[in-house]
Amino acid sequence: MTLPAVTFSDDQAEAWDRVADMLADAGVHLSDGHTEPAHDGPGQVMAVMGKAGSGKTLLLSELCKALGEAGADIVSGDYESRKSKEKRSFAVLAPTNKAASVLRMRGVPATTIHRIIYTPVYDPLYEQIAEWLMGNVEKPEIEDLSPEALDRALAAYQTHKSVPAALAAAGARGSDFITGWKRREEPLDIGFVDEASMLDDKQFEDLKEIFPNLVLFGDPAQLAPVNQSGRMVFDAIPEEDSLELSRIHRQEADNPILDLAHALSDPDIDFAAFERLVEEKSREDDRVVLAQRVEVDLMARSPVLVWRNATRIRLINAFRNVHGAPETELLPGEPLICDGLELPLKHRKKRLDLEARGLIKGAQVIYLGPGRKPGFSRLHVMGAPDPQLSAASIVKIEKPDEEEPFIPYAARMGATFLHGAAVTIHKAQGSQWPDVQVFAPDLFVAARMNRLEAGQPLWKRLAYVAITRASNRLHWVVRNRLARPSGPLSVDDLVVPAVPLELEAETGDLL
Repeated sequence: MTLPAVTFSDDQAEAWDRVADMLADAGVHLSDGHTEPAHDGPGQVMAVMGKAGSGKTLLLSELCKALGEAGADIVSGDYESRKSKEKRSFAVLAPTNKAASVLRMRGVPATTIHRIIYTPVYDPLYEQIAEWLMGNVEKPEIEDLSPEALDRALAAYQTHKSVPAALAAAGARGSDFITGWKRREEPLDIGFVDEASMLDDKQFEDLKEIFPNLVLFGDPAQLAPVNQSGRMVFDAIPEEDSLELSRIHRQEADNPILDLAHALSDPDIDFAAFERLVEEKSREDDRVVLAQRVEVDLMARSPVLVWRNATRIRLINAFRNVHGAPETELLPGEPLICDGLELPLKHRKKRLDLEARGLIKGAQVIYLGPGRKPGFSRLHVMGAPDPQLSAASIVKIEKPDEEEPFIPYAARMGATFLHGAAVTIHKAQGSQWPDVQVFAPDLFVAARMNRLEAGQPLWKRLAYVAITRASNRLHWVVRNRLARPSGPLSVDDLVVPAVPLELEAETGDLL
């Protein structure tokens, strides 16, 4: 079996061979770079598991490159070419916008599961541009885009393989070309799913219906979905169709954050011993910080990770108080978490529009200011390809020791939000931030309770997930204290959207 140019470990090479054999059974041959037309047959499911640093993302990235070189088309939330029986295709999916964004930053063309289940209906002009970018038709003549702008689009597409990114380089937005949404009716071909530990049984069944060839990538050491009683979808996959990457790679070997994460697998390490290990690492490497207080400046873009809801609510209110946020309104720059959509059935199209723009449950959002209509908010959806929009909003600010949340903004219907300065570790799965603050007093409580999940101490599973959310620096907060902010909240760090094409009267607001 021909391997890619990168150097694989033995277990990565074995995983590559196993996935390549599965794809060859489906008529996609990575060994010599050719594909056959899809044929009917039983569905195939495989699981590739491994802890943080074991090389799952590198393997996934190289498989995507090999599929592209073999002639398979990528199916993404950006654009999907007209289906051909002769052409093979693949999609890379993640459960959340943030998880998909993490993959895209690493060069993997990922989209959300939701964006694949619901497909956009495009204006013919968009289809014409997209097919040209993908090399399927001649360069079009577009009245609103100069030849130079199209050249910029092509250069951007060759770098990012993203139609919206290409259009942004040309001064347009992909969302301006979407005329509606529909639920996918026809199955796809090959599906790679990252962060599969977050999948519940219903999502797994939906994916098996859509993809006859499905490969799950995930970390069995993470937390199972809250409605799964400690089970993960990996448990339903036969042992012969599962494999685990065990080696931690050289580029990760000097990472003190991963050292701490993997130390949790030692059955002899209790909470006190682990905190001593954190202290030792903090003296050796500034990527680990034994923090005496929560840094409020970090909370605006990366939430403090906690176990208990009561802790989450207290930290959120402390964040708002220290910024002088009034109860009756939000300040631009405040972080929010989408808690779902409250829309009647007759507004199904609006629901699809909102969800397709990234407002799915759990999405991380930054408040930019009030919209043009009462009850509307201007929002920046973190990790979404086209992040800025205006939507009818219902914002709930939970208060300590009060059953009912305070609601500073309430449209009659629309997207509902909770504050996002702190989140539970369960909700943080699939996300990653440069700096992560873990509220250790909560984990100490979990350790004192001696609770188990899937045979492991719960505090260790919580700590593992929380620690591995940090890509650059881990702040292990040991005291219930909050620092003062260095300045007022701001939105200057957020990307300004591209200027839209004047295809139709501007609507902008959703609902």
